[in-house]
Amino acid sequence: MNPLFRNDAAGEYPPSWYTATAETAPERPALAGDHRFDACVIGAGFTGLSAALFLAEKGFSVAVLEAHRAGFGASGRNGGQVGSGYNKDQIWLEKQLGPIKARALWDMAEAAKDQVRTLSAAHAPDARFLPGVAHGEYSARDTTEHHDYIAHLHDTYGYDQVDCLDAAAFADLVRSPRYKGGIVDRGAGHIHPLRYALGLARAAEAAGAQIFERSAATRIETGTQPVIHTDQGRITCDHLIVAGNGYLPDLDSAISSHVMPINSFIAATEPLGHNAQKVLTEDIAVADSKFVVNYYRMSEDNRFLFGGRESYTLGFPTDITTKLRERMLSLFPQLSDASIDYVWGGTLGITMTRLPYLARIGPSTLTASGFSGHGVALSGFAGRIMAEAAAGQAERFDLMSELPTPAFPGGKHLRAPILTLAMTWYSLRDRLGV
Repeated sequence: MNPLFRNDAAGEYPPSWYTATAETAPERPALAGDHRFDACVIGAGFTGLSAALFLAEKGFSVAVLEAHRAGFGASGRNGGQVGSGYNKDQIWLEKQLGPIKARALWDMAEAAKDQVRTLSAAHAPDARFLPGVAHGEYSARDTTEHHDYIAHLHDTYGYDQVDCLDAAAFADLVRSPRYKGGIVDRGAGHIHPLRYALGLARAAEAAGAQIFERSAATRIETGTQPVIHTDQGRITCDHLIVAGNGYLPDLDSAISSHVMPINSFIAATEPLGHNAQKVLTEDIAVADSKFVVNYYRMSEDNRFLFGGRESYTLGFPTDITTKLRERMLSLFPQLSDASIDYVWGGTLGITMTRLPYLARIGPSTLTASGFSGHGVALSGFAGRIMAEAAAGQAERFDLMSELPTPAFPGGKHLRAPILTLAMTWYSLRDRLGV
């Protein structure tokens, strides 16, 4: 079944804490009839809305097709962490691409974080960008290796915004008995992602872009003049940007073979009040070194937002809460009496290497997806560099498209069972502490 409609009611935001605390816009009209634009963007998430904003600012006439509502997908329901770098570290990128390209990619990742800060301040101050992302380690060996990597970032890239913490210092910050040390990246941060996405939509419209909601693309023709079909209309354009990520239906075989949808889930507790200090002593976000990563932070009303359970089937589990709560309590047993007020899931796109997949899939068609849980900054930046490429400046797009993202073994038909077997193995390693 189409991932756009498997787990959600058509045109309705999920019942998340984000939805409950965001001011959504009135529903926009659907596309009807034949239209001509300079550029068409499929998907109104961080990637698509950023592309639309920057294209409109360059003077392009822009249409955005969204199957549900702006910010409906992963952009409006993720952990809100604005991380540094990529899912592969810089040493890995240096070995794969050489030091010069690795440096340029690092600079782009830094620019991606700056873009979130700048755009949120200008268009979504209620998204409350706040600095600080910690990363916890489960062994002394992993802590030492991570601290050594931070030294490499400092010495090679001049990045000096990370504090390295031993077990005691990390426990003073993150009140879990499980961690043996970690780091705090003061150059990273966190936001309310749905408010940010809604702000990008407003900014894109103010710049002249038109957003059509409940307008799922059903077929695309990626020739020199791309044509995009919906159930009720059609757009012909000079430039097409495909930005649906994990919610993208099977519109193009190249994307489907390189990017796979998976689900992740988040719970929000009741407001903890002063007890929030028993979990986190600073208003930072946290992730850890489990392969099936745990990620969490406090909300502005002192709810604990905890995410980390993944599933590799298209449909959500019938019971999301039980296993997610078990993961939360394994780290923070002091929350055993806290009730869960919200639980929601979302679909993201992953690649074999957990690096973004950027590609030209036609003479006038670009795509970016597969941000693999590291996309709050990188996805919007990918939208920007696709807009640059459409305007004739493709250097940054071409470089990011060199990130190694091989197709899944077996293509789109066998990718899910093969990945499920692999993830079962990694989940077992997590539980055994291997």
